[in-house]
Amino acid sequence: MTKRSKQLTLIAAGTVLGITLAMGHGVVGARDNSADVLPLEQLRTFSDVFARIKRNYVEDVSDEVLLEHAIRGMLSGLDPHSSYLNTEQFDELRIGTSGEFGGLGIEVGMEDGFVKVVSPIDDTPAQRAGMKTGDLIIRLDDKPVKGLALNDAVKLMRGKPGSDIELTVVREGEDKPLKITITRAIIQVTSVKTRILEDGFGYVRISHFQTKTTADMLKAIDEMKEEHGDIKGLVLDLRNNPGGVLSAAVGVSDAFLHDGLIVYTDGREEDSRLRYSASQGDALSGAPLVVLVNGGSASASEIVAGAMQDHGRGVVMGNKTFGKGSVQTIQNLANGGAVKLTTARYYTPSGRSIQAEGIEPDIVTGNLRLTKREESGIEPITESSLSGHLSNPDDADSAKPEETESSSTLAEDDYQLNEALNLLKGLTILSRKG
Repeated sequence: MTKRSKQLTLIAAGTVLGITLAMGHGVVGARDNSADVLPLEQLRTFSDVFARIKRNYVEDVSDEVLLEHAIRGMLSGLDPHSSYLNTEQFDELRIGTSGEFGGLGIEVGMEDGFVKVVSPIDDTPAQRAGMKTGDLIIRLDDKPVKGLALNDAVKLMRGKPGSDIELTVVREGEDKPLKITITRAIIQVTSVKTRILEDGFGYVRISHFQTKTTADMLKAIDEMKEEHGDIKGLVLDLRNNPGGVLSAAVGVSDAFLHDGLIVYTDGREEDSRLRYSASQGDALSGAPLVVLVNGGSASASEIVAGAMQDHGRGVVMGNKTFGKGSVQTIQNLANGGAVKLTTARYYTPSGRSIQAEGIEPDIVTGNLRLTKREESGIEPITESSLSGHLSNPDDADSAKPEETESSSTLAEDDYQLNEALNLLKGLTILSRKG
């Protein structure tokens, strides 16, 4: 694996409210621009506009504020993920590595002038209040969002833990905007959660990719093995996972691959052209793997899903992913601020760019919810209910398996996860026969 020093690579889908996915630290080497020609005509236009604002705008505006606005506009005009961070914002980004954050707990971006929810983060006030991927936030308390910069909208949503904010939300399928009140909180996020679905079948949920995610996941899998024995199959749940640190996506992919390319990045600069390959060892020893994704799975999640799909290591199930195939790096500035700049695109092992395309699942499942049909109370007619039926010679030798309600309960609670479990069972049966 090629490692980059003095800057941290981010592949998150948007800006996090109360949750900073990663931070950058260190100064990137300056590029030699001595051969570049300055666009003098455009600079004259800039100077002209600057002077007109200073002379004619209804209120006095300082040079510092105008120039910061110009820098922000220059970066935000490139793509939705490049931005300027002043000293205060950069400090907040660096504080994010502590694992404890204040805010609502939603990953957001901008769409048509409104704040769009990329995904709510697990076990946060936003998720508990019912925020969903794709929601458009049009008002924050009484303030319209239209016309606000994303950073300004984020500031309004942040606040003292315990205080409330009312979000006015437009949601697909709803006739009118929804008003959702969320209580701000200090959010402590655990990126990895595990449980046993049924005997021998494990479940790992990664809510976002942090620096420690790979180590936490491997530890959790080892603990499952110690407590429940060998794992016959695993569901890796990346639904509504907005991304995070590139190295974590590589590490999680490497955990299930023996060798081969995981992901590569390509940009203009030499240090943005990187290739990451797997090392020996498979945490599941070849046991079947199902990767669950949906429209809120972005960036790092798409790297993992793409690697599993291209190598045939796991079955990708769910819905088409978000489609963020670009890489951002945090680069320090001399004034104490930083720029978050898109520096490369990433590609799956087979050379696919996911940018604006996403990962198409191997098996598409609808976002459905199942409910139990009312029982009629009438037993179905089978051979055993017919008068004078022949007995089964094996009845005396083997006990009937006990019926459980775990499968039906899981189907009601999470249809897609239940389908993933059923697929794992099928793959396990086929592997035994093979």
